[in-house]
Amino acid sequence: MNIPIRKYKTKDVDMVITIETIIDSAIANKTFLQSKRPAWADPFFETIKTEINDVAEKYLGADAAKKLRESTQALIAIQEPAISELSEVKIQIEVDFDENPIRKKEILTQLGYTSHFKEAQKRDQEGLINLLYQFKTNLTPELKTEIVNKGTNEAQLDTIVAIAETLKAANVTQEGFKGTRPELTAEALNALNGVYNKVIGIAKIATRFYTKEKTKKDLFSFNKVSKKLNFSKAKPSETQPEE
Repeated sequence: MNIPIRKYKTKDVDMVITIETIIDSAIANKTFLQSKRPAWADPFFETIKTEINDVAEKYLGADAAKKLRESTQALIAIQEPAISELSEVKIQIEVDFDENPIRKKEILTQLGYTSHFKEAQKRDQEGLINLLYQFKTNLTPELKTEIVNKGTNEAQLDTIVAIAETLKAANVTQEGFKGTRPELTAEALNALNGVYNKVIGIAKIATRFYTKEKTKKDLFSFNKVSKKLNFSKAKPSETQPEE
């Protein structure tokens, strides 16, 4: 029997997490979507979500997708408060050391802002982790005192250091579950391709329904959702909806 070709370019577990995230968005917005397409009446989306979970459990392992999803959600939950705290500290340093541009630049470089802040702002998890790790490593007691004496709340610096530890641990957990793409049977690949195709079909229609609402529209783009989840190797395929 010939082994079918994957319809997607990501790893299998990454694909499962991405399409389940899309279906979750469909469920969250089902009142509107069902008003546009009655064929999606309950329990249409819920049934597909159950099918995705069943396929993942049967062919990828009972816990793999669940654990990766939990780790991914933990990363996403940490991202926003981390970026907020880092942004607030950055602007305080810029203002407090404005009269000494050389020292200001030294501190921002030492704490990782110069190299990694732009990537972190774009929700790039690797950039954020690098920024937090450099911040934590280079925030010496002397530098911490200097920054605090200028006006920044010490507790805010401690919060960033704590987030650095939490985010690093979550990322290690996530990467540990990804692994490499296994050699699957024809039956497994057909099942994975099947749930992928179903969700991509929904996504194509939903993106058209949300043509004038970019934020909602992006919830149904496989590539954009995959990128947001930091599955950065996702590449466009013929069936993945894009603008």
